[in-house]
Amino acid sequence: AQPTEGEREIWNQISAVLQDSESILADLQAYKGAGPEIRDAIQNPNDIQLQEKAWNAVCPLVVRLKRFYEFSIRLEKALQSLLESLTCPPYTPTQHLEREQALAKEFAEILHFTLRFDELKMRNPAIQNDFSYYRRTISRNRINNMHLDIENEVNNEMANRMSLFYAEATPMLKTLSNATMHFVSENKTLPIENTTDCLSTMTSVCKVMLETPEYRSRFTSEETLMFCMRVMVGVIILYDHVHPVGAFCKTSKIDGPGSIHLMPTPLPDSVLGRALQAEDSSQQCHRGPGGCSSFREQML
Repeated sequence: AQPTEGEREIWNQISAVLQDSESILADLQAYKGAGPEIRDAIQNPNDIQLQEKAWNAVCPLVVRLKRFYEFSIRLEKALQSLLESLTCPPYTPTQHLEREQALAKEFAEILHFTLRFDELKMRNPAIQNDFSYYRRTISRNRINNMHLDIENEVNNEMANRMSLFYAEATPMLKTLSNATMHFVSENKTLPIENTTDCLSTMTSVCKVMLETPEYRSRFTSEETLMFCMRVMVGVIILYDHVHPVGAFCKTSKIDGPGSIHLMPTPLPDSVLGRALQAEDSSQQCHRGPGGCSSFREQML
């Protein structure tokens, strides 16, 4: 889908963000962590040489983690710009998606990146281990009135924000979910149906593409298949955050169970399934008496 003149400005802004997404994923995939160095330092607390070795191994990794976190902020702003463009009057969400297909594709690209990032993050416990060691070391040095150069790069405030980000099972998806809820709360004059209908329509498009043999046969690679699945799961989760009673209530325009049954592997064993389960855990306490309590309940 190529942008029209009306889409061009927003499309260019989002493209400038997305062009860095592949390098972010490559950097995350290559993340090995400083586990051995940290373990040696902890086991030998009086060995200054091992302490320095661990610290020198962790510092560049923390700078890398800061880059990932800062990219999430850029992605959050990009998503809010897209939501504004795809939900504003006088057009309906369906008309927007038909008229502004290039922006809809960028929305899908953001969700595709988000699920890929979180898949890699969930498989890499070294990220939180490295950052925990960094924070402990910084705190100890602060108690001893020592200042380290890296604090100019990752100060205490930044470290606190990064800690909250990486504590999430799916940090990028959580960021986008919060951004979607913030968009709805900040635009009180915009009917919430504009946002939920936009999301449900995107889910329906992905579902039809996945379950219709004629469309699915056009996929030339496994990655195209995974693209549709990731986007579908991502949109369902955003919808679940925004809709007053969730994606699986009777009034929902999303066929949640039907969509999830299109997953290629059993839900609990798939990475996409773990994203939904993480969503399940975070949302259980937010459901009112008229809503569904969990994704797992619906699947059963």
